[in-house]
Amino acid sequence: MLKKIPKILSPDLLKYLSEMGHSDRLVIADGNFPVHSIGKNCNIVRLDGHGVCEILEAILELFPLDSYVDKSVFLMEKVEGDNADTSIWDEFTKIVESNSYDKSIIGNIERFKFYEEAKESYLIIATSEKKLYANIILQKGVV
Repeated sequence: MLKKIPKILSPDLLKYLSEMGHSDRLVIADGNFPVHSIGKNCNIVRLDGHGVCEILEAILELFPLDSYVDKSVFLMEKVEGDNADTSIWDEFTKIVESNSYDKSIIGNIERFKFYEEAKESYLIIATSEKKLYANIILQKGVV
């Protein structure tokens, strides 16, 4: 056991977070995201039973966001005409801001472009999040 490490962060997840370098990306994926097909060349950690917000909050306690780019947080853009509730994006913004970042670092990526970006990520975290469009990419900064 370690002190001050959020309990939701598993040993495997901590290992991958430690291995990541500046500008490496990780995806926190909702329960509908095709984690294993998109992430076949990525490291994958399953955190079943948990939602994206609680994982995002825990990760941002340890994980610096990239300050050398305009956007270091990316959300999957909603498909035009889709009536899905995206209120979780407001929760993401509050979590980012509560970790001393400005909401201007958050950008949107079109759905299929998001999948392509995810394929290049170092790590994908699979969750049981039920809300739609609750996928987020974080780009690591320097400590």
